[in-house]
Amino acid sequence: MTLRERALNLLARREHSRVELARKLSSHGEADEIAALLDALESENLLSNERYAEALANARSGRHGSLRLKADLRDKGVPDSIIVEAIGNARNSDLESARVVWAKKFGHPPANAAERAKQMRFLAGRGFPANVVHRVVGGEDD
Repeated sequence: MTLRERALNLLARREHSRVELARKLSSHGEADEIAALLDALESENLLSNERYAEALANARSGRHGSLRLKADLRDKGVPDSIIVEAIGNARNSDLESARVVWAKKFGHPPANAAERAKQMRFLAGRGFPANVVHRVVGGEDD
């Protein structure tokens, strides 16, 4: 199987960032050969960091906050300019998503400080910003 076939097989399953695809192909070819292939795939519009960021944002929307999405995209090597664009919509829906996630997990206001802290840690762990967490758990919910 050629390097190009391996790359196309991976891209046929799901979108990949350039860095992620390069890492997966690294054991099958030389660095300069992989870089040339990735350039060719990008010029043919078969590989796109923008599409990858959009796909990841759509897959995670409703379950995770914008901070988690930002960290995940950084981990996958997506450039900051694309990250800013991708998390714009996630930021706009953070409050509503946090309310849904909180209601599904807990469904009732915290009875004491320990339970409040637990609920806040849960939402923060899902990647929601602190101000959103305080609004949802802190009773400032609309």
